[in-house]
Amino acid sequence: MLSDAPIIELDSIDSTNNYAMQLIDANKAQQGMTIVAQSQVSGKGQRGKTWIDAPGQSLLMSIIVVPGRRIPEQFVFNASIASAIADVLQKSHTNWRVHIKWPNDIIINDKKAGGILIENVLRGSRWTHSVVGLGINVKQDHFPDSLPFATSLQIAAGIDFNLVKLRDELRESIMLCTVCPLPAEKVMARYNELLYKRTQNQNFNNAGKIVAATILNAHSDGTIELQLEDGTTAFYQHGQMTWEWETTNP
Repeated sequence: MLSDAPIIELDSIDSTNNYAMQLIDANKAQQGMTIVAQSQVSGKGQRGKTWIDAPGQSLLMSIIVVPGRRIPEQFVFNASIASAIADVLQKSHTNWRVHIKWPNDIIINDKKAGGILIENVLRGSRWTHSVVGLGINVKQDHFPDSLPFATSLQIAAGIDFNLVKLRDELRESIMLCTVCPLPAEKVMARYNELLYKRTQNQNFNNAGKIVAATILNAHSDGTIELQLEDGTTAFYQHGQMTWEWETTNP
């Protein structure tokens, strides 16, 4: 085990990331300290979105880590965490097709199974902590019609999963990224191998206009490189364009 820091188990909390941040602010954080909740009432998603979970059916946790990288490598760190999580899930069921939808969504068999939210603590020129927040749909056997592109591990595999075993496997893999960080080039190479719909055409929404483009690569600065229909390439940061799910092939 890479960390003997405590695992704090909660029935319900506004957000495991918020709880972890409070520990850091109070100077009570330890490397590897993990907060796990049965339910979140105000779970965080990317860019201020809310993460919705079913109590007791999702893996909801935040891990406090010392990232061990330079400040300019924040996306490299994100990519290493996302890849580590995807690799654990791929080993859980070899028939799955596990990918990362840029930047931090976990995709299993073309549907979203979870998401990652990493919040960094920068103090002056020092990157002191990161909180790795993870939400994975595990035991749900159905989703409402309003979420046609959501899935769970149980739906994808047709079998039940042990939440504690999965938690420990993911925690170990995430900790390894911080204790033994790989070179940025290797991290980005693996991330791009896992990049959802890489080399394929995908529609994006750019301020209300649908843009069709081929996904080429993600880069260490966090941008995604797209080839537009006129053959030119363009680079976008997360939030500049939003993903358009396709009803025939999510």
